[in-house]
Amino acid sequence: MTVEKVTKLDVVYQQSQTHKFKKGQKMKAKSGFTLVEILIVVVILGILAAIVIPQFTEASTEAKTSSLCTDLQTMRSQIELYKIQHNDALPAATGDTEADFARRMTTQTDITGAVGSDYGPYIQKIPTNQFSDSNDVVLGTADPAAVDSTKGWYFNTSPGAFHACDTAEHVDL
Repeated sequence: MTVEKVTKLDVVYQQSQTHKFKKGQKMKAKSGFTLVEILIVVVILGILAAIVIPQFTEASTEAKTSSLCTDLQTMRSQIELYKIQHNDALPAATGDTEADFARRMTTQTDITGAVGSDYGPYIQKIPTNQFSDSNDVVLGTADPAAVDSTKGWYFNTSPGAFHACDTAEHVDL
């Protein structure tokens, strides 16, 4: 009797080893992905990246523009405050240097704009223009669009207008 049982087990084992399946038996499925499935996933990820990456670039540019507008608004309001406290005198006049403008805006001054302790400081430092990566202020009376675009800012000493001078489109902000 024991010999018979071993013989039946041997037959079943041999059948499973040779992959001869009887009708109704299922073949064991292999796990994993096919090359086509992987390629489809890669293509979908590529399409999503092509859609999303430009939007991040636009968001970055919009953030820089917003920062530029905020810096312009801050500088213009502080220049106006300086002007009010200094009898309508601007922080820089014709013949002054960029250092004179920066000193008058970032340190305390007297009524004449000289170093003193009556007024100011109006700002901690000249802000950096995000587009030109510069905080240089160019003084003059020329058209702001004609100023070197590697500089950060342009202060027109005649009317007292403060502009960004990195691109022609930002001059109008």
